[in-house]
Amino acid sequence: MPGLLGKKIGMTSVFSAEGKNVPCTVIELGPCVVTQVKTLEKDGYKALQLGFDEKKEKNTTKAELGHFKKAATTPKRHLAEFKEFDKEYNLGDVITVDMFNESDFVDVIGTSKGKGFQGVVKRHGFGGVQQSTHGQHNRLRAPGSIGACSYPAIVFKGMRMAGRMGGSQVTVQNLQVLKVIPESNILVVKGSLPGAKGSIVIVNK
Repeated sequence: MPGLLGKKIGMTSVFSAEGKNVPCTVIELGPCVVTQVKTLEKDGYKALQLGFDEKKEKNTTKAELGHFKKAATTPKRHLAEFKEFDKEYNLGDVITVDMFNESDFVDVIGTSKGKGFQGVVKRHGFGGVQQSTHGQHNRLRAPGSIGACSYPAIVFKGMRMAGRMGGSQVTVQNLQVLKVIPESNILVVKGSLPGAKGSIVIVNK
């Protein structure tokens, strides 16, 4: 589906026509440059590779420099592929936030905040031990039994246990576009998005 690469700026709120305070997220969306055109004859499918955010030449490999030189553009930090655009684009074309309209609905892909190694109470919502009597001292947030003792004497795959939390790809669907500000490359969508301020997001129509 068609879309653009952008950067999460932060959250704010706006008032609707009914006077309700609506939480929303501000995204710096594009401009994105077409760095490669995938065709059915050569690649087996049709898609556009878009580049976003400037990158220093000294931090770019020679292979990447040659790739961007074909598109007659400066090196880009982030690349992503998108399909099913309404019109044809060529190498070096710039796609802006103008492709979105107010009241459109979009899907946003981002990387959630990393929480590090967390226990089962925070990671999976376990309740922990409620009572603290009868000798219960330092096991209030323990997971409890994780398997049978005698048979089959294994821990089954998928058992919810402590481990690394966050830092994974998350997709939020059907967010309404509240405002488009083309001169500042700003898109305002209703609700919250995964990731920290300044993190990269992909917005699909």
